[in-house]
Amino acid sequence: MKLLRYGDPGKEKPGLLDTNGKIRDLSGVIPDLAGDALSASSLEKLRKLNPENLPLISSDVRIGPCVGDAGKFVCIGLNYSDHASETGMTLPSEPIVFMKATSAICGPNDNVIIPRGSTKLDWEVELGVIIGKEAKYVSEESALEYVAGYCVVHDVSERAFQLESTGQWVKGKSADTFGPIGPWLVTTDEIPNPQNLKLWLEVDGHRYQNGSTKTMVFSVRQLVSYVSCFMSLQPGDIISTGTPPGVGMGQNPPVYLRAGNVVRLGVEGLGKQKQTIVPST
Repeated sequence: MKLLRYGDPGKEKPGLLDTNGKIRDLSGVIPDLAGDALSASSLEKLRKLNPENLPLISSDVRIGPCVGDAGKFVCIGLNYSDHASETGMTLPSEPIVFMKATSAICGPNDNVIIPRGSTKLDWEVELGVIIGKEAKYVSEESALEYVAGYCVVHDVSERAFQLESTGQWVKGKSADTFGPIGPWLVTTDEIPNPQNLKLWLEVDGHRYQNGSTKTMVFSVRQLVSYVSCFMSLQPGDIISTGTPPGVGMGQNPPVYLRAGNVVRLGVEGLGKQKQTIVPST
């Protein structure tokens, strides 16, 4: 099942993508794709609906972030062995956890705004994990029971902010529009094995990233379990699981985004995103 949110920023409504690729309105069934609506029982009720009985929505509507009211945006660094190699950084012995501000979240096709003072704007396609029920000290064996679904995440990064000044990575990860998510929240029944998905990203038609979740150092199971030992995970929280090789700073010489670039990216089974890079105002 592919779920989504549509409409103007801040006014998104929940929706469902039917088998013909058309958007059906769910606002008469659930208030939003958030909180309790992400529970296993709620998702099961949605599966039993006949999409043809739901209102049809225009195909030219804006697609918003695929989950609402996310309390936490947790990210994992250097979680692909081949990406760690290209950055020249040591492969971590346990997950590197950092946070991305939830104010960075935007729709999958919204413009990405270059923040003031930016000199090294970079791209990262990632598999996103959306939590469906509270997870606290969960085992690896049961970890996937706490997942509502998966989505595409673009972990936009400003490398100078992230790596060349004092403080934590969060500064280079949290500018407005640095967190496009969606287009769909794809429920776990459609993605039985999150460790066998292809990921890709292109800038102006040139493919830079072409990887697979097979090369993740720590699996989705391990990450959900690990993070839940340090903080409780709540419905709607997002874990962005790291990026494969091919980021801009890994090129020789490095390549960074500039105004006018068009970025396209996707994850197998989870849909595609498209963003235009625009200057700050």
